[in-house]
Amino acid sequence: MTAAAPSDRPLAGAPATAPASPLLRVEDLRVVFSSGGPLARLTGSGPGVRAVDGVSLTVSDAEVVGVVGESGSGKTTLALGTLRLVRITSGRVLFGGTDVGELSGRAVRRFRRDAVMIFQDPHSSLSPRMRVSALLMEPYVIHGIGQDEQYSVAELLRMVELPERLATYYPHELSGGQARRVGIARALALRPRLIVADEPTAGLDVSAASAILNLLQKLRDEHRTAYLVITHALNVVGYLADRIAVMYLGRVVETGPAEQIYDAPLHPYTRALIASIPDMDSGRAEREPAVAGEIPSPRNPPSGCHFHPRCPFAVERCRHDDPVLEEAQPGRSVACLRWPEVAAAGSPP
Repeated sequence: MTAAAPSDRPLAGAPATAPASPLLRVEDLRVVFSSGGPLARLTGSGPGVRAVDGVSLTVSDAEVVGVVGESGSGKTTLALGTLRLVRITSGRVLFGGTDVGELSGRAVRRFRRDAVMIFQDPHSSLSPRMRVSALLMEPYVIHGIGQDEQYSVAELLRMVELPERLATYYPHELSGGQARRVGIARALALRPRLIVADEPTAGLDVSAASAILNLLQKLRDEHRTAYLVITHALNVVGYLADRIAVMYLGRVVETGPAEQIYDAPLHPYTRALIASIPDMDSGRAEREPAVAGEIPSPRNPPSGCHFHPRCPFAVERCRHDDPVLEEAQPGRSVACLRWPEVAAAGSPP
């Protein structure tokens, strides 16, 4: 399969419904960065920034779930909380049915092998003092993995379609696309069941971004690895994802199969994000502005529906009533008081 350029209208992912026992289950996750004193920061109590505010989602084996939203929506913090890389204020993360928060010792190390992260800035996540060959073997050293369970450097480079000569390079000698492929190879070295990819095409030109999307799709098909893809670009998850969760100000405001999200958005924020996808056929960078105004501070979110100050569908009720995420259609959930009106408006032209 050849990926659409990230600027084109995305191909729809295959509709999927998560089974009763998914690989990853996030339940009512909250991450609050306290702005109080030392005790408040330690306990997560007191006033603070609600970076993630009650998010629930699932990812099944070999499934790709995309989490999309503007910068400041809490996507990356959700990813870090899911992998126990930041302190969770409340809620649970279950991996393979096991509560990740209760793991210790060897069980934590095993979890770190089974669920890995590809970071947004590939160069900063690679030690500048190590050659590519050493970087690819480092996960085996960290986890004490025997040689009989290791891929060779050549095998890992072939997996991500890099020439073997790059094994002797240092990170500063790699292009952005090459560095990202090395990061993907490091993740694959551990044979994970879940890869969390934070902005996998950020900073890449259209050609390099398309190549990375093609690679991730190919690796998903070959290794049956599940992905949680974090991005601000709906067209990125539209190519890869089976299901999409749209985040705004720390909350999920819409979820559903990728194809249905694109063809018939139910939340005005989703509709605005779709409108902002570059339209190369028309030669315009954007079809219309993404969303009016700036995203509010999670330290002091608006009353009622958090999106109402920027929402063209908002009415007086939206200023006071805080909508909850609930099923609006089979397989579709939305947190919007006026979703029928949004659905009637359809996708932006």
